[in-house]
Amino acid sequence: MIDKIVTTPADALADVPDGATVMIGGFGTAGLPDELIEALLEQGAKDLTLVNNNAGNGDAGLASLLAAGRVRKIICSFPRQVDSWHFDRLYRAGQIELELVPQGNLAERIRAAGAGIGGFFTPTGYGTELARGKETREIDGRMYVYETPIHADVALIKAERGDRWGNLTYRMTARNFGPVMAMAAKTTIATVHEIVELGALDPEAVVTPGLFVQRVVRVPRRATQGGGFAKAATA
Repeated sequence: MIDKIVTTPADALADVPDGATVMIGGFGTAGLPDELIEALLEQGAKDLTLVNNNAGNGDAGLASLLAAGRVRKIICSFPRQVDSWHFDRLYRAGQIELELVPQGNLAERIRAAGAGIGGFFTPTGYGTELARGKETREIDGRMYVYETPIHADVALIKAERGDRWGNLTYRMTARNFGPVMAMAAKTTIATVHEIVELGALDPEAVVTPGLFVQRVVRVPRRATQGGGFAKAATA
């Protein structure tokens, strides 16, 4: 019987090795798998390469991994924000490596890994420092830059509902990078707020098929502060 449900985040992350490349879903705090990040912090894996949309906010979540000195390199689109002080400190001190990737390229590089695509040409970044050392090509009179897939050892994502086969649905903007990251990692670990019986999820509503998910952990819904977009996005 296929059953991918794991009791706790700690159990789900117990075998993450030092030096792993870890994709973490989320757009800012929307869809950020907080419980999995906290468990990874407790687990102790170090020398990590993180792939995320940004470089952490404040002192919690992804930023806590940076503050603890667990991250060797980060691949992201928005490393500097008003509250990204941990990344800023580490980068200025030469203690963390940054690979800056335009957001569309980041999503497509991750998607390419999951789709088995060896690389692709994009006009984004041509003529800038981001294209330094990369192959370029003129196609139909326009210059393009060759980009390679981003693969990961582990993807940590947040979903809304799931079943024991690992089929997942998402809630509004919490979906963001989760589906493509699930496809691009050797091991995908997802938190859900509700585990349902097989067949309870409408097949048309399943965004991430269980084929791409190895572990599912049920976590309680956290209370959010504020209103409007933040509450809708992160609840």
